[in-house]
Amino acid sequence: MINQRILAHFNESAELKTRAAEVLAGPIASAVELMFSALSNGNKILACGNGGSAADCQHFAAELVGRFERERLPLPALALTTDTSIITAVGNDYSYNEIFSKQVQAFGQAGDVLLAFSTSGNSANVLAAIDVALERDMRVVAMTGKGGGAIGKKLTEADVHICVPHDRTARIQEVHLLTIHCLCDGIDVALFGGDAND
Repeated sequence: MINQRILAHFNESAELKTRAAEVLAGPIASAVELMFSALSNGNKILACGNGGSAADCQHFAAELVGRFERERLPLPALALTTDTSIITAVGNDYSYNEIFSKQVQAFGQAGDVLLAFSTSGNSANVLAAIDVALERDMRVVAMTGKGGGAIGKKLTEADVHICVPHDRTARIQEVHLLTIHCLCDGIDVALFGGDAND
């Protein structure tokens, strides 16, 4: 019985990734272009999300500041999910809904990119961060699922929406992880060209 469940998880994930590739290749390429433009102009990428999406933020920032698959200079990316003193202070003194927006106010500048993760598209603190980013003339790359929720309605034509066509959180997160790797690879290639493994 358990083996059948495991196989079902693998099969559903593989089928979704194959189907999502056709839908998401264009938005992912647009996100790479947006991030490449920001980084090449001396700007940075801020990332926010909750739970598993918080881990995705940290994964993305680590790949840019450290490396993805090639040696290169560090690239400026910051996960807004890691400073527990800021998060608990803002959550306690103001509201949990402001834990990311306050940091975008503090660190975000015109030309920066906010990478916003929400599998439902309805995370209140991510929505608040997007509001501040748009007020500061930042661009937003939103990674969602389940139809995109309120985040999908908030984005402008200058932003990028990568919405996984599925309703199951685990499957959405699996595609988000693959998308992170596509973004990191695309940024490396855009900034530094192809390599011998292409």
